[in-house]
This record gives sequence, structure tokens and C-alpha cells, in this order.
Amino acid sequence: MLEQENNRLTISRSHTLGTDLSVGALAYGCWRLAGTGVDEAAVKIGTALDAGMTLIDTADIYGGSGPDGFGEAEALLGDVLAANPTLRGRMVLATKGGIVRGLPYNSTKDYLIRACEASLKRLKTDVIDLYQIHRPDLLTGHDEVADALLALQYQGKIREIGVSNHTPDQSRALETHLGFPVASQQPEFSALEISPLFDGVLDHAMATGARILAWSPLAGGGLLSDAAEATGKAKAVITVLDRLANAYGTDRTAVALAFLLAHPSGVIPIIGTQTPARITAATAAFDVPLTRRDWYDILEASRGARMP
Repeated sequence: MLEQENNRLTISRSHTLGTDLSVGALAYGCWRLAGTGVDEAAVKIGTALDAGMTLIDTADIYGGSGPDGFGEAEALLGDVLAANPTLRGRMVLATKGGIVRGLPYNSTKDYLIRACEASLKRLKTDVIDLYQIHRPDLLTGHDEVADALLALQYQGKIREIGVSNHTPDQSRALETHLGFPVASQQPEFSALEISPLFDGVLDHAMATGARILAWSPLAGGGLLSDAAEATGKAKAVITVLDRLANAYGTDRTAVALAFLLAHPSGVIPIIGTQTPARITAATAAFDVPLTRRDWYDILEASRGARMP
């Protein structure tokens, strides 16, 4: 009988994105950045960059109460970059377009080009490093979406192309018309939301070399709940995370992030905390000596069943 292998899983601190971009293995998201002052927002962005979170992710829909119904988070980030010119060169700037409040989606060529140009203006930059289709527009053909993105890329307004909340088939259809794989896919992925492990999203990314950007990696705070008050699947997962955190002298957040970081697709969790100390503390995930058995313990707690 072969000796059971229980070696520590490999966790990288950086990854390639697209053709020539290099990013930290944790990213910082600006979903909740709107509503703060420029100085406060600058501290958060600077802290994230200092912690190695070089990919800064936002979207035109983030904020929600600006004059156009959205754009506040981009505008605030643009003000931060204008007030702190050295920050732009330290980051890979990512944003998203295609959600229109009340429609709900529009990925026509005309709209995407106008949306991207509006994002550039709000962000006060001349190029977006990673432009992502936020959600698939079921009324626009993949060929038209590709035409828009290729035009923006040809004009030098965007560098890399990504998608968010797309199925593998939707990604493949777009890639057929682009003529190359997307640089990134952004699904919801956490120890509580494990669908990407089984729906083909991670497998497609590994097949094409796309980078996985995981949004809501702590389940929207669900993994931070009081263990005594948690119920159902959340309680089962939190129990395992806490056991491992105690064993390794770390905290629950670090173990939850390590669970994502250890996947061979090279997942980049997008951190959303608004507390600078917690931004820095998230990097403890790189030092969690998670083993194969540990990883499957978390997965099985989330599934509610042992693996077959």
C-alpha cells in the first residue's frame, strides 16, 4: 500500500496575467471604496500595493449613486491616482463594463466603447490594463462584443481582455471571435461557493491559461460569522477553518484565502476589506502550510459529503 502523501500545497505569491502583465496573487477590490474621502481611499490603495496586491479591480457600476447612476468608485480611484501620481505605475488597473442599471445588461459595440471611454475619463488614465465584460449580455452576439473589445485594444485604450460571471461556453464563444483566450475570468468563489470547482470555469481557465480572479472570497463576510451563531454549511466550513487556523497559529481568514490560493489554476482572491490592517493581514494566507488533506477537509465540509 502506498504511503499516504500529506505534503504542503504550493501557494504562489505572483502570477502572470495575459501576455506580459505580472500581478500579486492577492488583489484589491474597490466595490465598497465609494463614499470615502480621497485621502482615506489613498491609504487603502497604498496599503494594498505595499502588501503586494498589485491588481486593483473596480467597475463602472460600483458606487451606484453618482449622476449617471454609477461610476463613483471609478471616479474616487481616479481622484486618488491624480493626487498620488506614483501609484498608477505600481498597479495593474482593472475595471468592468456592461451592466446598466435598469436594463440590466448592454454589451453592444457602441455601448461598450462609450462605457470604456467613460471609465478612462473617470479613472483619469489613458489605458486600462484589464477590461472585463461584467456579465454576459444575452441579447448581444459574441461577435459584436469581440468587435468592441478588439477595437478598444487596437486603439490602445485597453491592454488585456477579461470576463466576469461567464460560463465556460460563454467564454469559449467570445474567444472564438476574439481569436485568442481571454486573460481572466472572474467568478464568485470561496469555501462556501465552490461551484467553479465543478462547473468547468476553473478547468477552462487552466486549459487556456486565463487567470481566475475570485470575487467574494470570504463569501461576503459569511466566513467571518461568529462560529457559535453559524448554521448549516457555513457552520461546517467555519468549524474546519477554525480547527486549521488553531493548528497553524493563524486566523480563519488566512485559511479561507489559502484554500483558494492553493488551487492549481492560480486563483487570485479579490480582497474587499476597508480596514488597512486587515488588508495587510490577508497576506498571512501565503504562509498557511495547507496540506492536501486539509484542502479536501474544507471542500467536503462545503459539499456536506465526503468525496466519492
